Amino acid sequence: MPAIHFLDVTNRDGVQTARTGLSKFGKIMVNFYLGKLGVAQSELGFPFLFHEVPYIRASVALAEAGAFGELRLSGWCRAVPGDVEAAIPLGLRHYNLSISTSDQMITHKFRGRLDRDSVISEMVAAVRAARDGGAATIGVNAEDGSRTDEGFLLEFATAAREAGADRVRYCDTIGGETPARIRERFAKLAAAIGIPVETHCHNDLGMAVANSVSGALGDLDAGQDAWVNTCINGIGERAGNADLLSCILAFSHGFGVAGQVTIGDPLDLAWARRFGLWASYAFGQPLPQNQPGVGRNAFAHESGIHADGALKDRQNYELYDDETLGPFPSDWFATAGRVVLTGEYGGMAGFRHVMDGLGIEVGEDADLIFKLVQLCASATSKPLTDDELRLIAAYPRELSLLYPGLLS
Repeated sequence: MPAIHFLDVTNRDGVQTARTGLSKFGKIMVNFYLGKLGVAQSELGFPFLFHEVPYIRASVALAEAGAFGELRLSGWCRAVPGDVEAAIPLGLRHYNLSISTSDQMITHKFRGRLDRDSVISEMVAAVRAARDGGAATIGVNAEDGSRTDEGFLLEFATAAREAGADRVRYCDTIGGETPARIRERFAKLAAAIGIPVETHCHNDLGMAVANSVSGALGDLDAGQDAWVNTCINGIGERAGNADLLSCILAFSHGFGVAGQVTIGDPLDLAWARRFGLWASYAFGQPLPQNQPGVGRNAFAHESGIHADGALKDRQNYELYDDETLGPFPSDWFATAGRVVLTGEYGGMAGFRHVMDGLGIEVGEDADLIFKLVQLCASATSKPLTDDELRLIAAYPRELSLLYPGLLS
């Protein structure tokens, strides 16, 4: 039976968000939380960029050590062989290769450098390079797919499949899709090419989640698995991407959807609040009070009728259980009153005090862990969270790859 899978792109599309940013250690924490949540795959970044290389090597080592559970790590490359060839030595097994397909972008972005035929030939060469390099799975991205002519989109997707791609990503790059249209387009394309069509929806009209759900249902209509791109808290370029938790909740509780579809990932929503609130802190983007699931008002009732009904039975005014989303974090650094912290400029005494207080064993790697705490904190000049400190202490050797030369 076809199933829904989640492929989160926070570490690629999310970190491209203007007026915000995330450290390389922060990107590792995104992968950690995705693994805890049970998401299938993380698009971890750009393996052809020199400044991503230490982070990617550390992430691959952490994945091999079990830090991310069953999470698969995929690299995003332009659909050109050179990007793929630069990425292969880093040890990634999964790739998404991207190229623009709409006439708008072929004409006004490539400006004569590429036409439709060369778009396909570049993509095919990149897919073959990834296969030759030992890729386990390959997704091909049709950037601006929602504005791409249906006939050419079918030709492009068919060529991708024949070259060895496992999925085709349909990018609603400017966020203009609508639910009925995208479901129909997905169903037709997925049925014609015989492989999943992956959703990638932007929120310029406020419909990224709705479009992601509808596109996925189009895959299921065609008898194919659905792969849904998301970002934590709906961050992303311009108005953002489809929110990870909202999409999960929609498939789990949406009328006419819940119970009719199978989620193929072993999701554990008990990590949802910790992830959402950590991301708000790390990205420096306050959560809206009405953010689904994790906002301050997501389960708040005040009006007389609502309060009366909720007190009698919470199901009168709540679609899903507050408890399923896990506890609100109460981290060491947020302690009120007298507190000793550890961080960028902290010393060994404060470091040991905090680690002992959290019950974290540092053992014979104490000096290395202490240096990593200072380095990871220095990337943002903000206190590290309890989960960050625990990850550093659990995997210091793997995390040291973030900082070449640290162990020498």
